[in-house]
Amino acid sequence: MGDKVTINDIAKLAGVSKTTVSFYLNGKHEKMSEETRKKLEDVIAKTNYFPNTMARSLNYKQTYLIGVIIGDITNSFANQIVKGIDDYAREHGYQMIVGSSNYILENERKCLMGMAAMGADGFIVQPTVHFETMWKEIGIRKPIAYFDSPNQASEELWVKTNNYEAVYDATEQLVNEGYEHFVMVTADPYVLQTRMERNRGFTDCLDNAKKSYDVILADSTTSSEVLENKLLPYLKGDRTTAVFVCNNWLLDKVYLVLRNYSDLIPQKIGLIGFDSLEWTELVTPSITTIVQPAYEEGQAAARILIDRIERNNNEAPNWILKCRINQLESTKRI
Repeated sequence: MGDKVTINDIAKLAGVSKTTVSFYLNGKHEKMSEETRKKLEDVIAKTNYFPNTMARSLNYKQTYLIGVIIGDITNSFANQIVKGIDDYAREHGYQMIVGSSNYILENERKCLMGMAAMGADGFIVQPTVHFETMWKEIGIRKPIAYFDSPNQASEELWVKTNNYEAVYDATEQLVNEGYEHFVMVTADPYVLQTRMERNRGFTDCLDNAKKSYDVILADSTTSSEVLENKLLPYLKGDRTTAVFVCNNWLLDKVYLVLRNYSDLIPQKIGLIGFDSLEWTELVTPSITTIVQPAYEEGQAAARILIDRIERNNNEAPNWILKCRINQLESTKRI
């Protein structure tokens, strides 16, 4: 139906009244059954009614608002990204609206629709792997810039760090330190492009070096006790083992496990994580990390988006920023 869809059409397709559709569009779901809400949600998504109607009404005005969608607003990486975006945006007369998706595609879609309803001039998104397909389907005609986890074949704007190379180099450094076995602790790598790149950097390096490795999957609900049970065979084994934690929000949980074996670090057990968390330099032994230029990545995302919103076309559409390895006591065997 596309741009010609009306409230009447939505009401007929969903089998509800126009008043019910109006209530739904205005966020008044309190007296609405879950079945009705879901039916309206599906019909609106399939017909593109909501975003296309908003796009028509907003084509001729600028709001100087940027919609920012973060996977997890609570971690330090996200904080620095948002700070970078906000500083650059404010300097150029823009404000931002921030939403957290929890890496769930449906949450991303709801954030987009809500931000579009507020008149956002463009979007900066940390996308899950299926985001771009959804973006094309809903048809919002505004610029978008991806950060952290873009599909590098994307035709859109994007900025990222060299995750694959950084992890490969850090893993190679661990091999050179003499560790014999390797364990990666990671959230589901197939949710984000970034996680897949880190996973490949780790496994490619160790395959090339002919070293053995294992992967332990964890999520935000995984306790330190569960992680200890999974790591125990490596902590009590005969081989020297390096533990690579791929997500900054998992590093503190793994550290809580390994601090009970601190006398084995770094000679028997190595530990490396992601992002320059302040506490990693204060604990004993201090923890080696791969440091991402998160603030700079946020600034770059804002720069290329605002350049596109204002149709200046002065900025390169795609940026890759370099990480660095901050090697501290937890991996210095030699």
